Amino acid sequence: MRLRSTFAATLLVLTCAVSAAAGQVQAPPAPVAPEVITRDAGRQATVRAIKLDQPLTLDGRLDEQVYQREKPISDFIQTMPGNNAEPSERTEAWIMFDDQAIYVTGRCWDSAPPDQWVANELRRDQGQIRQNDHFGVMLDTFYDRRNGYVFYANPLGGRMDLTEADESNSNSDWNPVWNVRTGRFEGGWTIEMRIPFRSIRYTSGDDQKWGIQIRRSIRRKNEWVHLTPLPIAMGGAQGFFRISAAATLAGLDLPPASRNIELKPYGISRITTDRLANPAINNDVQPDWGVDGKYGITANLTADITYNTDFAQVEVDEQQVNLTRFSIQFPEKRDFFLEGRGIFAFASFPTTQGGASTTNTPVLFYSRRIGLEQGPRGPLVVPIDVGERLTGKVGRVSIGAVNIQTDEREFTNAGTTTVTPSTNFSVLRVKRDILRRSNIGMMLTNRSRSVADPTSTNQTYAADSVFSFFNNLSVGGYYSKTQTETKKGEDDSYQARAEFSPDRYGAQ
Repeated sequence: MRLRSTFAATLLVLTCAVSAAAGQVQAPPAPVAPEVITRDAGRQATVRAIKLDQPLTLDGRLDEQVYQREKPISDFIQTMPGNNAEPSERTEAWIMFDDQAIYVTGRCWDSAPPDQWVANELRRDQGQIRQNDHFGVMLDTFYDRRNGYVFYANPLGGRMDLTEADESNSNSDWNPVWNVRTGRFEGGWTIEMRIPFRSIRYTSGDDQKWGIQIRRSIRRKNEWVHLTPLPIAMGGAQGFFRISAAATLAGLDLPPASRNIELKPYGISRITTDRLANPAINNDVQPDWGVDGKYGITANLTADITYNTDFAQVEVDEQQVNLTRFSIQFPEKRDFFLEGRGIFAFASFPTTQGGASTTNTPVLFYSRRIGLEQGPRGPLVVPIDVGERLTGKVGRVSIGAVNIQTDEREFTNAGTTTVTPSTNFSVLRVKRDILRRSNIGMMLTNRSRSVADPTSTNQTYAADSVFSFFNNLSVGGYYSKTQTETKKGEDDSYQARAEFSPDRYGAQ
């Protein structure tokens, strides 16, 4: 009791002490043409977006007239190895847009010949791209200083894209439509990225503001440079994930956001002949069909539906050898579950190093439990009859809701037949943004057939909170409880946690 009271009192004092400073981020005034960037005393930046009369020719050459007419952004700041130092190589960037897309282009000067550059990866979304020389951008399209889209590429054109939620949950399985072209010149390499507005979500209207961070990596020097200053404790690779420290992008006149209505019907047929069956099967035709749908209710609230889902086109998991006593958690790759996946993360604890801190926090919702059942010889597919999802934000409240019904399925192995009963899965996640980088939330889950006892239902109730102060202090915790009708005891989990991570020393 004393520990809980002390923790609550400390949290209250900290909340009161920083509430005034933790509201809206103060950004420098927008630059007036011909200037493209302004900075304040703390080197925080506001960038002017350049409106184009006609689309860029995406060829990596940077030879259009706009590059001679408009000044580049060139005063980047080194994060590592010299924190807040001048970069060793010059980087120039432009942010432009037209009625269809936003363009992020760069000229990366390099004093070394090309054979000394680190560029050896062309596969999309491979972590090795982060270990290459690269140039990229993070776009906080709702200017909430918490969530963003990340795009970057290396000199070969190998690219990576991901979404970041609450500065702590990355989703690299998100694969939007966008284009990138790179080139070379005497003294470095160039890059042009075109990101269609249809591929991202945003608030439409004139003179909109986004958050923006630009990063360049020079890997042979282990050098990372960014548009705004970042704590060295984050390391160079994690600068995109400190969205609250990003610059402001001003002057965006954005077209009406698309409702993004998508329908993906499918039809499939199977013909089976089995002469050894009793009775024999001869050319038995088994047709099947289904459909997936997506609808943008608002700019930041999306509904997904699925009927008789077919996951045959899903990317195959990488084979892994597990020599531990713990199960491997493979990432979710099915499109229906990907959008807004970060909303369902529970008790994610951001650190100054970026990303979620590693803890023993339980995973309350693991979507791969739906439609896949572990059999004696590996995963077995369980048919999904119908499913609905709702994900997004309403103001400062993040909402995630899932309801899925799976069908009954019989499996036969070594002459033994087992039945997976028809099961309903329901999840509700609500999270409220408070202060500048903090949130509180709750989660409810229901499974009509428990794994522990198929004759019983299972429910989970949970609440979590994270309070992040200044650049290096986070305090939070969670409480969760699960119940199954025929199981009693050892059914709750809770934690209180604090982390102080400045540049040199820290404590947990």
